[in-house]
Amino acid sequence: MAEDKLYETIVRRHDKVLIVDFGSQVTQLIARRVREAGVYCEIAPFQAAEKAFNALNPKAVILSGGPRSVLEPDSPRAPKTLFESGVPILGICYGEQVMAEQLGGTVIAGHSHSREFGRAEVEILRESALFDGVWGRGKSYPVWMSHGDAVSELPEGFVPIATSPSAPLAAIADEARRFFGVQFHLEVAHTPDGAKLISNFVHKVAGLSADWTMGAFRQEAIAAIRAQVGSGRVLCGLSGGVDSAVAALLIFEAIGERLTCVFVDHGLLRQGEAEEVVTLFRGHYNIPLHHVEAKALFLGALTGVRDPEEKRKIIGRLFITAFEAEAKKIAADGRGAPEFLAQGTLYPDVIESVSFSGGPSVTIKSHHNVGGLPERMNMKLVEPLRELFKDEVRALGRELGLPEAFVGRHPFPGPGLAIRCPGGITPEKLEILRQADAIYLDEIRKAGLYDEIWQAFAVLLPVQTVGVMGDGRTYEFVCALRAVTSVDGMTADFYPFGMGFLGRAATRIVNEVKGVNRVVYDITSKPPGTIEWE
Repeated sequence: MAEDKLYETIVRRHDKVLIVDFGSQVTQLIARRVREAGVYCEIAPFQAAEKAFNALNPKAVILSGGPRSVLEPDSPRAPKTLFESGVPILGICYGEQVMAEQLGGTVIAGHSHSREFGRAEVEILRESALFDGVWGRGKSYPVWMSHGDAVSELPEGFVPIATSPSAPLAAIADEARRFFGVQFHLEVAHTPDGAKLISNFVHKVAGLSADWTMGAFRQEAIAAIRAQVGSGRVLCGLSGGVDSAVAALLIFEAIGERLTCVFVDHGLLRQGEAEEVVTLFRGHYNIPLHHVEAKALFLGALTGVRDPEEKRKIIGRLFITAFEAEAKKIAADGRGAPEFLAQGTLYPDVIESVSFSGGPSVTIKSHHNVGGLPERMNMKLVEPLRELFKDEVRALGRELGLPEAFVGRHPFPGPGLAIRCPGGITPEKLEILRQADAIYLDEIRKAGLYDEIWQAFAVLLPVQTVGVMGDGRTYEFVCALRAVTSVDGMTADFYPFGMGFLGRAATRIVNEVKGVNRVVYDITSKPPGTIEWE
């Protein structure tokens, strides 16, 4: 596919790491840590690892954790080719176990003495390139464990380099072959020095260059877009969020006025959002922009729909319908029909929508902008951000000169308020939600907390409760407030507001928004919840 060629052009010049996914829900965090170290990486499921290795030609490999036991007869394995390739390999949790087992070691079943879940301490037994400058021999350090099975006998050439009370071989190394295994999870924030150890692996062990920067990506992506698009025209869908805005600016820098942006106002936007988008792109950048009023179309199709997946699919289908109509208008104007449709799809969108590249991870939810285009459109996709995480997109936005008010704004889902209004949607409920959300964000800004929070928003629950206002009985909606901290949206913790703040926000919402008489705060982290409610 043409969009695949775009990424081949971008990544060809870089040192690369292949991450083999054995089904861990945090494999994507390994990728983030590698990229934070300035090294490009890609994830491939274990079934396709050999093909990916040959195509990517990586200079290092990381084997992820996973939910299976190495001792099960049909459990996943790494291709033998990887161990014979001569490249450094780091195994994490299941990755350590499968490497040890495949190279001749022994793994024991998850009995009580070998199980570790949660925080643990590891003691460093000897110096190692993996620990260089980070952990010292004879000292102990906090890590995060999540395993039942454990390595009990080492393959030939390996030595133990760290131990814990329940995992005597908590870290192992064959320094000659540059093979390393750790039973703990380096990629999660609960292992404080984990990112430094991953940086050691890619730089000090594998000797890779730290050349994956958004400055370099900008120039390479522009060249790749030009190569993909040629002399064609591109239609770009704007949602009001940072992802589509950055994609539009990048493509505009590549092909100029052969880009036309389409902003579909589907009636599911936040307060004042449509005006902000139009002002930015028409006024500030002078990018060709079609502002499509489609509230009646979207809200009509969503009437009576309660299932969140059905909402997302309807919204995705109607976006395509709107883009089709605008493409026909452009062609009728004599400017030539657009041959490409651009979207601000990100890596986490792809991961959550489908198991990446057919991998073993579980589908969490579908995204309206993932899954390709219907054949009748006769258009090819341009998705220049598809391999980036959110923080990388923000950095790219700054490179492109996008105003900080846009770069730093909290993420907003393409389906908009439809998925912040569980149950049936009506114009009246959406207006209540808009007002409550605007008050909540206003209080966050007044408290100076906006930039500390990854994402904050209000949710209007399909629940009405009895209240008392002015000595009278009310029977109105419950508004839930949500705020989380995160690095990339793959995991998140709820933000610990003080009770004084929550009291002020709740009081304003109840007093100023007709239709709400009760406010609650969501203290669920991700996992087990998702950031959005639907």
